[in-house]
Amino acid sequence: MSNLTESRTALLFKPFVLKNLVLPNRIVMAPMTRTKSPEGIPGPDVAAYYRRRAEGGVGLIVTEGTYVPVPSAGFYPAVPRFYGEQSLAGWKRVVGEVHQAGGKIFPQLWHVGLTPAAGGKIPSGAIGPSGLANRGEKIAEPMTQPEIDDVVRAFGQAALSAQRLGFDGVEIHGAHGYLLDQFFWDGTNQRTDAYGGDLVARTRFAVEVIREVRSQVGPEFPICLRYSQWKQQDYNAKLAHTPAELERFLAPLTGAGVDLFHCSQRRFWEPEFEGSSLNLAGWTKKLTGKPTVTVGSITLNMEFTSTFRSSETAAATGIDELLERLEREEFDLVAIGRSLIVNPTWPQIIQRGAIDELLPYQRDVLTQLI
Repeated sequence: MSNLTESRTALLFKPFVLKNLVLPNRIVMAPMTRTKSPEGIPGPDVAAYYRRRAEGGVGLIVTEGTYVPVPSAGFYPAVPRFYGEQSLAGWKRVVGEVHQAGGKIFPQLWHVGLTPAAGGKIPSGAIGPSGLANRGEKIAEPMTQPEIDDVVRAFGQAALSAQRLGFDGVEIHGAHGYLLDQFFWDGTNQRTDAYGGDLVARTRFAVEVIREVRSQVGPEFPICLRYSQWKQQDYNAKLAHTPAELERFLAPLTGAGVDLFHCSQRRFWEPEFEGSSLNLAGWTKKLTGKPTVTVGSITLNMEFTSTFRSSETAAATGIDELLERLEREEFDLVAIGRSLIVNPTWPQIIQRGAIDELLPYQRDVLTQLI
């Protein structure tokens, strides 16, 4: 494998401006659940973990998913909460460490909806748009209007807490089959009221969440939305099958106040629709005019679900295609996930053109907070 040159990777290290936020480069730490916060409280080890990535040169850190302040948001005890005095104090420490290291940071605000907890079971108290686990399998009652209103308020409350703690923006998790995505997807949303219907109608819940967040944080605080076509329940699922469908889907989300779209793919290099090489981030930027983040197996030779299923190693690969797409301005920012777990100085390694120095990713590192 030949090393890169610094001139070849220079575009990755060009500053990026989003409203009043100035990022030193185009590299984003992707959100990755670590379950290292006992009783939902991020400790000094979590703060040190994020600080190491800021010190390693990451321009923007998006934290692991954090539960918004409503009891149904999630049920894993070691996933961090974004509410409660102790949890918020822990996040204040995280922000301080990241900022001291020169980094910028968003929390990812998360409600899991009707997704399995430990042992693959749906927890008591879990809620979802239609009470459906996947394509017609009913496991709960549909969400009531008061439940919907409570969750909308919870996202707004969490966003306001983030702003008060000194975070640089927020990311709303609307991907991968969790609650917002369960409203998007016809497999889990078969409501007959204003929150159901066609693809555009199914954006209503997310639109209300985004508007509530915007009303709490004001016009200049950046709001990012992460979304995906694929679901954990169905890797081949599609919300939109054509660019025209995708445009209709994205329009109300853009209008509600999204500043940045984080477009989750399992493999960033795959075209989203036939007849074009554009990936999901490329199409999203083209259709909305908003900046986008691409993600998906960057500098790895194996997409993430394969490493979850086995102990195989995902070795480092080149980034020529990534750089070519960035040069074409297909997207604006590049999110790194698993490779950044094992290589906290990923940006510095890439800037030196020393991709051969990247350590391979192995599933075992998920049990460590390094």
